[in-house]
Amino acid sequence: MRIFIELPTWLGDAIMANVAINNLFKKFPDASFTIFGSYVATEIYKPYAQVEKVLLDSSKQKNNRYIWLYKEAKELGKFDLAFSFRHSFSSKFLIFFINSAKKYIYKRLSKEPMHQVKRYNDFVGHCLGCDFSLDDLHLPFAKKVSEKPLLGLNPGATYGNAKRWYPSEFAKVAIALADKYDILIFGGPTETEIAGDIADVLKKNGVKNFTNLSGKTTIALLCEHISSLSLFITNDSGPLHIAAAYKIKTVAVFGPTIPKETNGWRNENEIIVRKHLKCQPCMKRICPLDHHDCMKQILASDVLKVLA
Repeated sequence: MRIFIELPTWLGDAIMANVAINNLFKKFPDASFTIFGSYVATEIYKPYAQVEKVLLDSSKQKNNRYIWLYKEAKELGKFDLAFSFRHSFSSKFLIFFINSAKKYIYKRLSKEPMHQVKRYNDFVGHCLGCDFSLDDLHLPFAKKVSEKPLLGLNPGATYGNAKRWYPSEFAKVAIALADKYDILIFGGPTETEIAGDIADVLKKNGVKNFTNLSGKTTIALLCEHISSLSLFITNDSGPLHIAAAYKIKTVAVFGPTIPKETNGWRNENEIIVRKHLKCQPCMKRICPLDHHDCMKQILASDVLKVLA
């Protein structure tokens, strides 16, 4: 049996689809899976034994995106089942040309507010007529144990600037906790500047026990590093969900997004810090009111207070 899966694009969504995809692995233990998606998404699922083929979605870099998707779909061969965890036009186009006996494209089954993990799990359960269990997240990377207490800082959020708390406030928290923890600063290739801003402030304040890992980790190494943390301070972002998979003590700073939908799934060690402004949640990439108060009003003292 062959099963095709188009993964969500963003790292956080790819991880929140983990419960649903693991349920597919369990239901079809003898099937071989082909996964298709962004680099960060495919890196999460590449290590699973049931994944036979990994195809990176490079369609946006091609002269004609849809011709490329059409050719790739035709070259993949025949499948018994095909799932897309996306709902874009390009996903519908791809799935249309995938040669599969049964095809399913993600859609919300309810307007009720709920966690995205449950939405993805309900989607695959509905497609197959199954009552799939809602389990914990489980990533295919072993937990790393550190000999020293480690504090992780994640000032980035790939989705947009509105979700980013300020580097100066991250740095203030780190300075206050530097005598208790060694510090790791995380960030993707496009987030090296804000990670560097934190590093500069730490240096100016005499803090030397930090390592700036921004732009220097693979997805597997990112998971291993986060799994080793004693404390993680992060925006609503992909690394937040990695921390949830390993049940890491986490302070999650939320601004324009909805904690009930995208907080760390079943992480009893997570503390959410947010304001309750009339403009929240706007769900925008950039503050539409041009003041960004949902993040500006959160201070380092607010985070330190919840950790006291």
